[in-house]
Amino acid sequence: MSPQAGATTSPVSGYGSSDMLDVRELSKSYGDVVALDDAGFAVHPGRITGFLGPNGAGKTTAMRAIFGLVTPDRGDISWQGGPVGPAERMRFGYMPEQRGLYPRMEVGRQLTYFARLHGVDRAAGRKAALQWLERLGLSERANSRVEALSHGNQQRVQLAAALVHNPELVVLDEPFSGLDPLAVTTMSAVLRELASEGAAVLLSSHQLDLVEDVCEDVVIVNRGRIVLTGAIHDLRQSHPHRVLEVGFLGPAPDWHLGIDGVNLLESRNGRAKYLVPREAQPQALMTAASRGGEIVHFAFGAPPLTAIFVDAVGTAPDRVETP
Repeated sequence: MSPQAGATTSPVSGYGSSDMLDVRELSKSYGDVVALDDAGFAVHPGRITGFLGPNGAGKTTAMRAIFGLVTPDRGDISWQGGPVGPAERMRFGYMPEQRGLYPRMEVGRQLTYFARLHGVDRAAGRKAALQWLERLGLSERANSRVEALSHGNQQRVQLAAALVHNPELVVLDEPFSGLDPLAVTTMSAVLRELASEGAAVLLSSHQLDLVEDVCEDVVIVNRGRIVLTGAIHDLRQSHPHRVLEVGFLGPAPDWHLGIDGVNLLESRNGRAKYLVPREAQPQALMTAASRGGEIVHFAFGAPPLTAIFVDAVGTAPDRVETP
């Protein structure tokens, strides 16, 4: 894979190109609109990779290309060292952002049907469908029509449809969209289990706090080009800034004004966050802050994924509705 201009790559140790999904130099245009521009990235088995980018960055186009739903103008996609064709896609699972379910079909029958489309026999497909419904807390809705379910439960069925055939690669487009906190916890646990069992998982989401909690790796795309990729831990540790959080007894003072490199991120109810240079000394910062007021909380650490994202693309994440 050719590194993108301005991108940082941090390959995951222990895996070679024969083990992973490898997207190389992928380009796709819709008329004058460039959706993908020489994009390349990898997704490794046993790991969860977050696929991030602003509105219209090209994520959904890339995911659809993996499944042959979009034909790229240039580039190639390989799985376990070979080209991706119909036989390989039978071993993949895809959860699109838009519903891919039959609204009037019963949930259990529908999941069995999807399993059979991937080559699972009827008995095994029915068993897998019931197992996934139980795992996702939907056992009592096996005979319900999809249209009778809540949005969150439909999202769970959509996930089950992507997993019912025990795929080796799972691609999820905005899987947490519209879920309540309990459903988010359930889905996060399922994704971790999939990775622990050796599946490669690629998911897009605009909820960066969830991505940071669930994923080990991240790929950030902007205007069709990959601008940053690597292990989240490594990207946070190598970032040129740190986040300083200070809690004061009373309103947060403006102690930081005039101190080079210290920038206020947010301040609320006496607790403030600042972006500071990585080489800044915590003790010196504490001493300076204490001149402004009594400190009740002081924390100094690597920046969150949100700060890394903003640095990479120049803006905060939007709700994504990519064509």
